[in-house]
Amino acid sequence: MIGRIVRPLRFGVVGLLNTVLGLAIIFAAKAFLGLGDLAANLLGYGLGLVCSFVLNRSWTFRHEGRAFAAFWRFGIAFAVAYVLNLVTVFGLRDAMAVNSYLAQAGGVIPYTISFYLMSAYFVFPARRAPAPESSVPDKTVNE
Repeated sequence: MIGRIVRPLRFGVVGLLNTVLGLAIIFAAKAFLGLGDLAANLLGYGLGLVCSFVLNRSWTFRHEGRAFAAFWRFGIAFAVAYVLNLVTVFGLRDAMAVNSYLAQAGGVIPYTISFYLMSAYFVFPARRAPAPESSVPDKTVNE
């Protein structure tokens, strides 16, 4: 029960930390490394996603499965969530004439919810306890 409350909060904390880290990397890459917007953005988001994966895997979901497989699922989950974000932003902005700043804020909602759900059930699924041994004798043994 507590996990149903704590995990989404931890996911939010990781998201906030990831946002601050990503922006810091973007700003530093532009200011100190002289990178352009695209290169700085790729660097910031790339490192932010790696940080997000590590923290969500170890702290939010306490995943003990194979890291490499989970990393690929994480990338897929991010891509799906990002597409939902873009559909929402452009749908609000273009089809509903919502101010683009408000549309961007609105896009965060489906992105966050879908990314959390995919992380919980697809990327870092909880291990299921093995089924208890049956007390019924095994009939496959030769008699």
